[in-house]
Amino acid sequence: MSDTDAAQTKEQSEEQPVLASALSQKERDTIAKLPYEQARDQLIQAVQALEAGGLDLDASMRQWEIGEALAKRAQELLGQVRAKLDAAQQEQASAGAQAGTQSNLDA
Repeated sequence: MSDTDAAQTKEQSEEQPVLASALSQKERDTIAKLPYEQARDQLIQAVQALEAGGLDLDASMRQWEIGEALAKRAQELLGQVRAKLDAAQQEQASAGAQAGTQSNLDA
């Protein structure tokens, strides 16, 4: 990292105060281990709680943070599946491209 990058990072961190999280590290760790379906279902519940209203500011912020953590987990899992599918498609395309070629027959 250059001196300029370090200075910009320092300026950005000074401009944007770090807000205290309503979620404990244990809660974040628990969310990080959820399977996709459970993360999705809990995300739906968090959104519904926010949409229903009636929560005080602290409870709303907590629901928001829970929703953000659950959405991140679900996206993470979908990204992993997407990467596996892409790899399988590339492998299949590579195998198909070599099928019936001399290099395939020599092996």
